[in-house]
Amino acid sequence: MKFGVFFLLQSPDMRDSATVYRRALEQMVYADELGFDSVWIAEHHFSNYGYCPNPLSLAVKAAQMTRHVRVGTAVLVLPLWHPLRLAEEIAMADVLTEGRLEVGVARGYQSYEFDRLGLNIDESRERSDETLDVMLKALSADSFAHEGRFYSFPETTIFPKSVQEPHPPVWLAVASNESIESAVRRGLRCFTTSSARPVSSVQGAWEVFQRARRTMGRTDDVEFAVQQHVHVAATDQEARGRMEHSIWHYRQVNRLRTARERVERGFTYADPLEDEPSFDDLFETHTISGSPETAREKLQRYQDAVGLTQLNCYFALGALDNETVKSSMRMFAEKVMPHFK
Repeated sequence: MKFGVFFLLQSPDMRDSATVYRRALEQMVYADELGFDSVWIAEHHFSNYGYCPNPLSLAVKAAQMTRHVRVGTAVLVLPLWHPLRLAEEIAMADVLTEGRLEVGVARGYQSYEFDRLGLNIDESRERSDETLDVMLKALSADSFAHEGRFYSFPETTIFPKSVQEPHPPVWLAVASNESIESAVRRGLRCFTTSSARPVSSVQGAWEVFQRARRTMGRTDDVEFAVQQHVHVAATDQEARGRMEHSIWHYRQVNRLRTARERVERGFTYADPLEDEPSFDDLFETHTISGSPETAREKLQRYQDAVGLTQLNCYFALGALDNETVKSSMRMFAEKVMPHFK
């Protein structure tokens, strides 16, 4: 199993942007030193839910400061990009990271962001599919023209060309059956997020993924990653006491996903949800948290239930301070990872 570290670059307390970036980059360097395989950066806009509008730019900076980790996007929101411009940006980032780039993409889920960019989220699947196909062709073909619903252009060649051939590995973030089948059909890698939900939430995705591979006759290597909240402390009690940081993310992502957000001057309120899990639920079944021994047991449940090849760990939860996050990363790397590597 491989292990990545996920960065949302959120700021529940609206700290200044320079501090948010400095802290994230420090943790990326630490992940490299600890032996993690990759770091992953999210794209978000217009709120303190996420401070990074262009993960590719930050990936280049992260690659300059690290030596071994691969640097990935998790994710680039396809409908928010022109496909030719996106292909150029990906290729340039691959050159500047010296071939360490991983590209995670998805169709997005926040009406809040789409509305402010003049886009209709109801068209997100069709727009995402067309953007993805054009992006892949632009990265792999010498020259091509395109006539589609959203984009049309004459014969075009992009520059620069990526270092990795035919292009960096592409991961599609999947949740629905349609997204999973789309990834398998295109031969892309898959990752899904349980985001403070139990392991059963990804079992269904894994079963659809396996069924689609059989139906489409795919025999290439399986790459299936899961992204989850991870917090390791000296004791279960200590980890359980920090579930407030997981609930912040759970409330925000679910409110933004269902257009129930409350945002004022970029500040998103973490209002409670009627059906949200309790802190005990979060600790027991909805996160990989606890002492190193407990975290190993919980991760084993994922490995037993889902054929994951990679776990992307969301350590910097909510407003956890920098040293607490780094302590969690260190204990995970030293006492959990070696059992699954």
